[in-house]
Amino acid sequence: MALCLATALAHVGLVFLHVAPPNTVSQRFNSQVDAWIYPFFEQNWRLFAPDPDSVNRQISARTAHTAPDGSVQVSDWFDLTAVDTSDIKHNAFPSHTSQNMLRRSWTSYAELHGGDDLSRSDRAVMMQRYLRNIAADRMAERDGKPFENIQLRVVTLPVAAQGSTDHDRRTAATKNAETRLLPWWKVTSDA
Repeated sequence: MALCLATALAHVGLVFLHVAPPNTVSQRFNSQVDAWIYPFFEQNWRLFAPDPDSVNRQISARTAHTAPDGSVQVSDWFDLTAVDTSDIKHNAFPSHTSQNMLRRSWTSYAELHGGDDLSRSDRAVMMQRYLRNIAADRMAERDGKPFENIQLRVVTLPVAAQGSTDHDRRTAATKNAETRLLPWWKVTSDA
């Protein structure tokens, strides 16, 4: 009971330091506060000022495994976004995780890395690991085959204008699609 109470009080204190205006205490313990808050307890105001996506993203992953004979076996692309979409469409009460985990991790990764995939801060490194771990967990659940590396591909399609015909939507999506291929990431045993 005491441990539970101490943890709850520490959590409330750290969240308070995160949302409070900058002060001596929050600046002194900034790294500890950020380590506790991100990525699970992040606070934002999107509930009151939503910023709807103006694009649809299809995030796919593939894995690579080095066989005993030294050959590298690369899997086919697997659409991670389609799994989330299916979980949402076929569930009367979809979880927040199904709706946002992959999408938000990609958005944060893209904001922190720009177009060159170089991590320039500790937060960028953390978001890269977070995105890699989400993809690695989902690929491991998919078929259970071993792999040492993972690669992501993100296809960005613009949302069609309201009132567009299906043909116009398909044409615009095909014409304006952007594909971003991320580098191969090593998957460690703790991922």
